[in-house]
Amino acid sequence: MNFRDYYDTSAFSPDLLRMMDLINDLGERNFAPRAGIHDRDASFPMENYNDLRDHGFLKLVVPKEFGGLGFSVGEYATIASEIAKYCGSTALTFNMHISAMLWSRYMFDMPTLSDADRAAFKPMREKQFARVVRDGAVYSQPISEGGQNWTSKPIQTKAELTDGGWVINGFKKFASLAGNCDYYCILCTEHRPGEEPTHADTMMFAVHKDTPGVTVTGTWDPVGMRGTVSRDLVLKDVRVTAADLMMPRGVFAKTLPHWPHMMALLSPAYMGVAQAAYDYTVAYLRGDVAAGGIDRRVYPTKRASVAKMFQKLTEMRSTWHRAMMEAQAMPTQAQVMRLYAGQFAAMEGAPDMAALAIRTCGGQSMLKSLPLERLYRDARCGALMLPYTSEIMEDYLSILTVYDPEEIDSIPGDNISARTSLWRGESGTRGAAR
Repeated sequence: MNFRDYYDTSAFSPDLLRMMDLINDLGERNFAPRAGIHDRDASFPMENYNDLRDHGFLKLVVPKEFGGLGFSVGEYATIASEIAKYCGSTALTFNMHISAMLWSRYMFDMPTLSDADRAAFKPMREKQFARVVRDGAVYSQPISEGGQNWTSKPIQTKAELTDGGWVINGFKKFASLAGNCDYYCILCTEHRPGEEPTHADTMMFAVHKDTPGVTVTGTWDPVGMRGTVSRDLVLKDVRVTAADLMMPRGVFAKTLPHWPHMMALLSPAYMGVAQAAYDYTVAYLRGDVAAGGIDRRVYPTKRASVAKMFQKLTEMRSTWHRAMMEAQAMPTQAQVMRLYAGQFAAMEGAPDMAALAIRTCGGQSMLKSLPLERLYRDARCGALMLPYTSEIMEDYLSILTVYDPEEIDSIPGDNISARTSLWRGESGTRGAAR
């Protein structure tokens, strides 16, 4: 199904339309034929990244004044969901690279920064942009440390001041692009003798993949999104200097709480997988794909099921895409609640769509020789991904529907610590500074 059939493209810029057409061409010719191989082998889709680099997608959100294409968060999300129609793993890992560029782009402009912060930040981000635009560098953004919402308490990976810089020690779980990127964006917390570390001590370094002490370890054999190759990343006595900083100390904590859309950018991959499940179902019923090429449209039960799929997909996209297109710093409560609802719709809707697709197509659709079985497994992975799991989205929406923002920090309950990434109005997430 062409994107013009499910988006109102009258508001799309010519550049966005061009890149959407380009990604559909690349997807049909290259990404889709490779997707099954990378799923089977749990191998990284490096060829897809070469295609993305060759056609300018790595610099998609880098500001135009630095040689990038300057696409917005919403425009990026629209493109990423198209990538996922053809390869969910490529879309999911691509988000890690793009998010690194988005943070450097948008956090620099936040009014919460001091003049000193901004002056220090300027050369740091220009260096990262140049690596992408000039050298075609790929960035990974491994944040998860296993078992905790990384917005709930300071990052456990620690940086300790030493002669000439810092020494980093820590561990990152589910490090997408592990071993297949050029730079790791390492979020860590600076530890100083006699002081309890807080979110304000967060630091972020660009660590080259070949830096001594950086090790990719473990096996990668998950249920779905197997092509992400999200192995474990171990950092042992990794030495960095001020020249490796991606942003000044404390800027991350000052800015991210005011940019909640930045934490929802895994969702485009699942919107794309949901669309792929629908597209395959329609083609299957029409007899346009493998498994006999039989026209199954004559069965009213199958037509009714695919109608349900269309209805659900339309509802999902309407909620999700509006939230993505209005992404901005310092959003209103209404925008944030639409974001949470859109995130929930995409992450919960994708597995529902894939399950409906299998039920509609029938038994042959479960064969590993056909893509629907892979789409079903890929779709199952989204709802549990931190920091915006489905359960957290339900909790956040339940809070904002019945409490005022200034009441949030005094709400009784056992899961208050998981609410430090919850939007709190103009004051931002006060818990993030603790």
